[in-house]
Amino acid sequence: MEAQVQALDQKPLFSRQALVRLIIPLVIEQFLLMTVGMADTVMVTSAGEAAIAGVSLVDNINILLIQVFAALATGGAVVVSQYLGRREADHARAAAKQLLYAVAVVSTVLMVLALVFRQHMLSLIFGQIEPDVMDSALAYFIATALAYPFMSIYNAGAALFRSMGNSRVSMFNSLIVNIINITVNAILIYGYGMGALGAGIGTLVSRIAAAVIILFLLQRPDCVLRIDRLFRPEFHWIMVRRILTIGIPNGLENGLFQAGKLIVLSLITTFGTAAVAANGIANSIASVVNVPGQAIGLAMVTVIGQCVGAQYLDQAVSYARKLMIICYLSMGTMCLILFCAAGPLVGLFDLSPAAAAMSVEVLRWCAVFTAVFWPMSFTLPNALRASGDAIFTMSISLASMFICRVALSYLFACSWGLGMGLLGVWLAMFCDWIVRAVVFLVRFWRGKWKRIKLI
Repeated sequence: MEAQVQALDQKPLFSRQALVRLIIPLVIEQFLLMTVGMADTVMVTSAGEAAIAGVSLVDNINILLIQVFAALATGGAVVVSQYLGRREADHARAAAKQLLYAVAVVSTVLMVLALVFRQHMLSLIFGQIEPDVMDSALAYFIATALAYPFMSIYNAGAALFRSMGNSRVSMFNSLIVNIINITVNAILIYGYGMGALGAGIGTLVSRIAAAVIILFLLQRPDCVLRIDRLFRPEFHWIMVRRILTIGIPNGLENGLFQAGKLIVLSLITTFGTAAVAANGIANSIASVVNVPGQAIGLAMVTVIGQCVGAQYLDQAVSYARKLMIICYLSMGTMCLILFCAAGPLVGLFDLSPAAAAMSVEVLRWCAVFTAVFWPMSFTLPNALRASGDAIFTMSISLASMFICRVALSYLFACSWGLGMGLLGVWLAMFCDWIVRAVVFLVRFWRGKWKRIKLI
């Protein structure tokens, strides 16, 4: 009875206006960030299919490493959000500072490893690829690897602003990143004919600008999470451990998830350059449809994290439902557009007829399965992570990835299996989504995540 009275006395942590102010800039931001990668792919098409294939291959490695940075940022965002929900601003600022140090160290180490072993990594992951594709991949890899520390710092800073409920900062930052990236790309690719290397340099310059801007904004006096003495290192193990409690499982999940995708991509490379180019373009287009779900997933971390920190668990469930409804409506609309416009969209890229036909085919299948299963597979788990339930989401995601996506890709796609080629790889991915969706939905409704204590 007392719990019911307390629940009635709780004021909503987020009004409808606050949710709109959080979500709309996040959606715009994710679209802008998406166009950074798409700009590289679109603008490099003038250099031919080998350049497209090289950029798309390296982007898969970059996504793997960027996901590690994003996982650490999510770990920090969950901890900071819960502290803010408990009205413990000093602890939130301490956690924010430790997050920035952690991502800077990890990303610098990964940058050095990527630069030293770049040739070996590409050969090991993708096997024997055509020489002109390898040359483009190496050039693009060097430039983008140098951007890792700046990407990680930006991701961490953006996550901190989202924890405060302020997503406008990262949105405007993303706009600046796009303007710089497209401008530098245009000069180097079209003006100097630098192809894949020009696209990589554009990414590097834009990421440096993003990191500098986000750090400057975190130093403003009116910032709730203002980082005092940023360049005076401190180490607080308790804060780091709490961040890593979410960050490590999330990082392993994201990293091994991308590793599984690279294993599958190595299979796709055996189908020829046309299949690699078709897969790269299809992924670029399909990823745009996922933007609302990704944005709402980021909002989940802030909203559910603050609710759990304040111990307003009924509100956490209610907000999760609202956000999932918004996710399904927005993604469903975009999937309908994708299904109808797959042909014209692929036509924007300079692909061979065979590659274009493969892209259109997988995109139409993708539109159907994304509308039904993607939100529960990738947006809903962020509600679980925001409560501290990261080990469960990691375990399910990795098991589903390797059992469904990797194993079934070889069964569906290879000549000794069903011989479906590129479409078989995508169908295996859809099976992975189905399994995740069912398990995560059951986990959420059973409510075990409500009993987890992170701070």
